[in-house]
This record gives sequence, structure tokens and C-alpha cells, in this order.
Amino acid sequence: MARLIDKPTVIEAAGNLPKRIEEYFGRVNSGTADVSIARMTSPAGWLEPGQTPRFDEYTVVLDGVLRVETRSGTLDVAAGQAVLCPAGEWVRYSSPAPGGAHYVAVCLPAFSPDTVHRDTP
Repeated sequence: MARLIDKPTVIEAAGNLPKRIEEYFGRVNSGTADVSIARMTSPAGWLEPGQTPRFDEYTVVLDGVLRVETRSGTLDVAAGQAVLCPAGEWVRYSSPAPGGAHYVAVCLPAFSPDTVHRDTP
């Protein structure tokens, strides 16, 4: 049977500035462990700690630019573009451009604070 998700749950984000995470599917909003789908809004200048997650993260940028740093280089992902960050590889996300970034992130399996493995300061 189809299940309506009436609204997302807003989740606190890591980083130097407030970023809005609206989880539609995932461990918090729908009790889903297989996948998480969230809409993100990050302000200009936002930077989160690096991480080595145990999930694949598929990201589609809707507006602005999302910077994706990896051990092998840096990608600036613009509106209309997408990026896949595979599980087990170090990555750090930021939104350096004026206006920030709006994007949708899909994590397989679902995002979890226990499996994101953020860098310690």
C-alpha cells in the first residue's frame, strides 16, 4: 500500500553555519533504514567536517553550487548536475558560492550518525 509522507522532519546539521536538512525518508521521519532522502539548504560559506561514511550518497543540486572535496580532488557541482560519493571514501561538503546551495541527497543505506564517521576536530 502506498504511504503518504505528509511533511519532512527537520534535522540538525553539522557544520560552521546552520544548514537545513528536511528528511522525507530515513531513520527519523519514516523509520526507513534502507534509504534516506532529504532536501538540503546550505548557506553561502557553510562547511561541514570531513567524513568517511558507510553509505553511498547520491546528490542532485537544484540551485547554487555544492563543493565536494575528496582525497583525489575537488568538484564544484552546479545546479542541474549530480555527484555520487561512494561508501568508504573520505568526503567533505561545502557551499562556497553566494546564495549557498539547495540539493537533494539520497543515502543507501539510510544516513545514520553512527555510520557517517565524521572527522574529529
